[in-house]
Amino acid sequence: MKSYSIAVKQTNNPAVVKFETNHFITKNNNYEFKNIDEAKKSPLAQQLFHLPFIKTVYFSGNFIGLERFNIIEWADVQDEVAQQLADYLNSGEPVVIEDDTTKTNKVPVTVYAEVTPNPSVMKFVCNMRIVPATFEFKNIDEAKDSKLAKQLFQFPFVKEVFLDENYVSVSKYDVAEWDDITMELREMIREFIANGNEVISENSIAVSKAETAKTDALPDFLDDTSKQIIDILEEYVKPAVASDGGNILFQSYESETKTVNVILQGACSGCPSSTYTLKNGIETMLKNMMGDKVNEVVALNG
Repeated sequence: MKSYSIAVKQTNNPAVVKFETNHFITKNNNYEFKNIDEAKKSPLAQQLFHLPFIKTVYFSGNFIGLERFNIIEWADVQDEVAQQLADYLNSGEPVVIEDDTTKTNKVPVTVYAEVTPNPSVMKFVCNMRIVPATFEFKNIDEAKDSKLAKQLFQFPFVKEVFLDENYVSVSKYDVAEWDDITMELREMIREFIANGNEVISENSIAVSKAETAKTDALPDFLDDTSKQIIDILEEYVKPAVASDGGNILFQSYESETKTVNVILQGACSGCPSSTYTLKNGIETMLKNMMGDKVNEVVALNG
């Protein structure tokens, strides 16, 4: 049986808190309940509505969103609510009892194609979260834990697949033109997700979370310069490259040569403009923000 844990996440709305779970609780279906009558198909939502301060309950992917009435502050009760949610999920009871009626209430899945700076990569953006972290697959063997990636590799023109929270970046071989294949890929991805298929295996997600935890702890063992570089990449660079369908990872800092080594993923890997981006974007930024501590930025696989 799965063991569930809950992480409390604040939102821009002070009345709403997200309780993230370490496993998916719905299969690509979103559910919103405004009162206990609407929640008759959800034992968990009904239980939550017995709390007098609960106004709205929302289930999606790997989180539970709760909106409160103003009679309390979340800081006073969120830990107790998180424990109640963990206890319920670990009891094995269903979150939502699905039947033909509840299935018709799921949020329709939409997917649109978005060009990237890399002419060999197209970004397919979904209106919902499909994975909790980034995953990169260079070939079908690497994609053994992703049914979506394996299905994409069935197309002979698909070279690589990169998954991030709400999008799929597909890298193609030159044998095909985007004008001829974009619609087919978009519809395949949309249908796959709409049918409630598992995008990435629970085991792969667990491994990814473990690796992320190790990465988050790693800065404690790094020198101050490396920590500064990581902070800058996380705050200023990652959001920009993610919008282009890619990702950047800090690999190492060589103090003798003042060289920063990074790994590029997704649309950024092999992109013709990646050298320009590294030299005139990332390298310039690090030099401006860190002075003579940085001399060069090198992509190990870009």
